[in-house]
Amino acid sequence: MSNPKPLTKLSPLAGLIFFSRWLQLPLYLGLILAQCVYVFHFWVELIDLIGAAMGNQSALQHILEAVSAGGNHPTKLNETTIMLVVLGLIDVVMISNLLIMVIIGGYETFVSRLGLDGHPDQPEWLSHVNASVLKVKLAMAIIGISSIHLLKTFINAANYTEIVLLAQTGIHLAFLLSALAIAHCDQIVTRTQLAANDHH
Repeated sequence: MSNPKPLTKLSPLAGLIFFSRWLQLPLYLGLILAQCVYVFHFWVELIDLIGAAMGNQSALQHILEAVSAGGNHPTKLNETTIMLVVLGLIDVVMISNLLIMVIIGGYETFVSRLGLDGHPDQPEWLSHVNASVLKVKLAMAIIGISSIHLLKTFINAANYTEIVLLAQTGIHLAFLLSALAIAHCDQIVTRTQLAANDHH
């Protein structure tokens, strides 16, 4: 059995700089509170949708106001309205997934290890997370969220101007190109590291 390596004693300045990573902890705790707000918002929207389907006029009014765009307000709960509400719920879930990746992945990468190795509930992506992997996964999550927003816009396209449609499409393409660039840079870094390891 190999003996564990002794802890390296840091100088006061190095220790202070290393300890400064814990300043991020309140930020991650704040994101957890933001996650709670999203959960509450999800259930409010879902309860309103169920209430509107059962004939509750107050819930119906909330739903119609939520999906209105361009100054045009739908007047009844039809298939398009339900689809827009459901896409809104999916949007909330995807943003919640993004928050989880930032909270858990960011804490594990930049603050302290969570010690989840071997835990049955450890997320699959967390077993090989690092700063590069986290950036790629965040970029993919943002593309997914942008896709939902773009789909909502095209479903409700009659209520948007052509400029808005083109702008949202352009923004989505910019997200796609950014994600491809991040993935390509990550691939270059990985190949460089592998080549450096092979030379040692």
